[in-house]
Amino acid sequence: MDSGELLKVAETVVAEAERMFIGGLGADPFELKAEGDFATEVDLKIETHLRRRLTELTAIPVFGEEAGGQKRQPMVWVVDPIDGTANYAAGNPMCSILVSLLVDGQPVVAVTAIPLLGRRLSAHEGSPLFLNGQPATPLRDRDKRVAQIGFSSVGSPLNSQFPSLVRQGLLSRLAETYLRPRITGSVGVDLAFTAQGIFGGAVSFSPHVWDNAAGVMLVRAAGGVVTDTEGRPWTPESAGVVAGNAQAHADILSTMDEILNQ
Repeated sequence: MDSGELLKVAETVVAEAERMFIGGLGADPFELKAEGDFATEVDLKIETHLRRRLTELTAIPVFGEEAGGQKRQPMVWVVDPIDGTANYAAGNPMCSILVSLLVDGQPVVAVTAIPLLGRRLSAHEGSPLFLNGQPATPLRDRDKRVAQIGFSSVGSPLNSQFPSLVRQGLLSRLAETYLRPRITGSVGVDLAFTAQGIFGGAVSFSPHVWDNAAGVMLVRAAGGVVTDTEGRPWTPESAGVVAGNAQAHADILSTMDEILNQ
């Protein structure tokens, strides 16, 4: 199958998972993963479903947030059954299902579903961004009076590269600029909003490929700029993502450089 056919498979499987997602909204924490981080039973059920169906239909292995797998493979599906689980458990609509296909470490297929907003974004290698199956408007620089960026302060407080004080300092500095930060609580939502042009850009400090890969593909398909937090090409090993239209991306990186090198 080519990337277009694989996207159709991914969208079919995600559509099946969306029904489970909507039906389980408000599920209680079920499995504690780390301090302040948990999974619900719905996370586990959706990932099980995604794994089974993607493997059945494509014979490609799956790497997921909840059950793991082998990430370093020539071709692998990467899934996050519920990105923004704390939001999901609270009934907050800022949560999503993320599915991407990596080939040699780069996404060639991506689906981000935000079921509670009725939005499904998708793309495959060489395609434009699709919103609910229709080509979306390519990204452009936004009027600075309405510019916003998504800010996902995800990561261990002990992260030596981006400790809490650095992240807080960056958030404070960005808040002083025209790039008004918004914290949705979901990396997937931040990057999806960036791909749509709702946000001018997004910063993700998550080092997890399941958080970032789908959104990286979507922003690229929309004509945006995507790098790691130091302006280098994004890879599954990157410590985070900076994405956006060209102007917002450049302004975010320059602000980060000021904070990290002061």
